[in-house]
Amino acid sequence: MTYFELAIWSFPVLLILVFLRAPIALAMIAVGVGGTYLVIGNSMMTLNQLKTLTYGTFSNYSFSIIPLFLLMGQFATLSGMSAALFKAAESFLGHRRGGVAMSAVGACAGFGAICGSSLATAATMGQVALPELKRYGYPGSLATGALAAGGTLGILIPPSVILVIYAILAEQNIEKLFVAALIPGILAAIGYMVAISIWVRVSPNSAAVKDRVPWGERMTALASVWPVLMIFLAVVGGIYAGIFTPTEAAAVGAAGTGIIAYMSGQMSWEKLGEAILSTAGSTAMIFLIILGAGIYNNFLSLTQLPQSASMWVGEQGFSPWFILSIVLVMYLIFGCVMDSLSMVLLTVPIIFPIMSVLDFGMSADDFGLWFGILVLIVVEVGLITPPVGMNLFIINSMDKQTPISATYKGALPFVLTDIIRVVILASFPAVTLWLVWFIDSFG
Repeated sequence: MTYFELAIWSFPVLLILVFLRAPIALAMIAVGVGGTYLVIGNSMMTLNQLKTLTYGTFSNYSFSIIPLFLLMGQFATLSGMSAALFKAAESFLGHRRGGVAMSAVGACAGFGAICGSSLATAATMGQVALPELKRYGYPGSLATGALAAGGTLGILIPPSVILVIYAILAEQNIEKLFVAALIPGILAAIGYMVAISIWVRVSPNSAAVKDRVPWGERMTALASVWPVLMIFLAVVGGIYAGIFTPTEAAAVGAAGTGIIAYMSGQMSWEKLGEAILSTAGSTAMIFLIILGAGIYNNFLSLTQLPQSASMWVGEQGFSPWFILSIVLVMYLIFGCVMDSLSMVLLTVPIIFPIMSVLDFGMSADDFGLWFGILVLIVVEVGLITPPVGMNLFIINSMDKQTPISATYKGALPFVLTDIIRVVILASFPAVTLWLVWFIDSFG
């Protein structure tokens, strides 16, 4: 068996381990170590490679941004910002048909801007918004589907942990990637609200509306969310203005949300300890997956699979748009069986070099940003598609009266809006890149 064939066979072996419910990190480590040994043929050299790879991976300064953003999300949850965001959105939208569900989506977008995690956004906003949705008669399918979809905004609205990881893997500028994600993130929120609006018009008795809130109360509710805007501007604005590096901005964001949580009266020594332990646990899980992906991708590099695949694709003369379509469909399929973080870590080091040799009529830097946003949107869809769909399970577990099948059904309109958004952004790259170009023009 040639090294290339060995690399190809490693994929079904990895998927079989995942289907057998082996943790994805351990599955990648097992396949990567076994494959590396078969290529090198020497156990001592294999162990030496693992030692060097582990040190090289975790000595990367850029990865220190991950626990800081996770800690920022923990403090944001403690501070009560989620409830303030929902109340503010509800005061402006609650009187409209489907307005309470739209408010939940808008609050998810706002919370995603200070949390950076889709799962945390879904879990936190679910606790705040689900009782209110039930109170106004929203069916379980719409309520859970809307919250699961709204939670996915945590991936795209910067700052986002997966945005940072993609930037590191694809060697892209984190600051520009954050800016490039803004317009697609806003489009996502608008698309979800449009889906809700259509739903409640097709089924007009599916939800009640709130009484219109006076403008004075609206302004009061809006003023209560100033910490969210302040943290967002400090982190994203500080990065792009050159005041902070991304890691420094994450530290500022974590400190700022911590101070706000303390001032809100929600922070105690016990809750601080819980936040730190939760951050440590999430960081350990992410770093183990990063290590597993690094070991597996190191094995693939030894087999020359990425290089061979890039050369083969370039020699075939396929249309770049055809290859892009195949890759995005592949991500949609993978999203049904793998979590988003594992998908990005496993595939980007292989797929990105292949896509980079294709001519999409743009610079290498622009392509890296545009392709990354497309990938992350499709990965985001995996959070609300069965059977893995982590956001679906998180929200459904909060609503014991709604069967998981109803939650799956409720997520379908939002999946459709995501697919439409991918088609728009793929067809018109300027939609993603315009804000980056605009800000660069002043630089």
